[in-house]
Amino acid sequence: MPVHDWTCVEAGIFHDLHVSWIPELKKALNGGLLPEGYYALSEQHAGQMVADVLTLHVSPALSGQQKQAGAWPSIPATGGMAVAAVAPRVRRRETLSGPRYPRTLAIRHVSGHRLVALLEIVSPANKDRSGSLEVFASKAAQALNAGVHLLVVDLFPPGPHDPRGIHDVIRSQVGDSDEPYELPAGEPMTLASYAAGPPVAVYLEHLRVGADLPDMPLFLHPERYINVPLESTYRSAYQTLPAFWRDVLEGRRQPS
Repeated sequence: MPVHDWTCVEAGIFHDLHVSWIPELKKALNGGLLPEGYYALSEQHAGQMVADVLTLHVSPALSGQQKQAGAWPSIPATGGMAVAAVAPRVRRRETLSGPRYPRTLAIRHVSGHRLVALLEIVSPANKDRSGSLEVFASKAAQALNAGVHLLVVDLFPPGPHDPRGIHDVIRSQVGDSDEPYELPAGEPMTLASYAAGPPVAVYLEHLRVGADLPDMPLFLHPERYINVPLESTYRSAYQTLPAFWRDVLEGRRQPS
């Protein structure tokens, strides 16, 4: 299903897709895509409050003494695909040198139930003002600096606060790169997968309205990942929208 132009409807309509898309992604990941030992949970944030990444990172299965000592169970470097064997199929990749959320899908491992990765779908509220964007990018940087991998899906074009897209804002918080970054002409949407380092490896795709959503890598280990079926889960979530708004998004009706 081609990606729709979500700027033609109010933010609440995308919010409806957002809260339907996360469960579809969770169902796909827990339905066999995640290797044994990993699981996906949706994380609820109240209003504009975003849960602290380092708090999420703490394992509920460890005692306070173990947490203070940093006695994390090791997460096995197994499952998924090895980068060395099958590189993620994206058109752009870059490396960031090192350190300088609405609903979130969190991936944990049963050994200590430690947070391994986050999947974030960007909403208009994340980009409506510079402060909101700063909070989003800061949380992304905190996650990566804590060793938590990240997949960001942004189906909105750049705005006044992110003129070169969401990845440019995140990379400014995470670290330096020797490679210049510009959005490709005519492809304003950004899909960005970050493998926590150091260094942080970034895998990028850019889209235009009407393009198909590709699978994107979600890292479980710096060298291992799974492919997330964005297109099929987007399609399932989209079908739950009211017919009136699907007609608007598909150009058959004008919003009243």
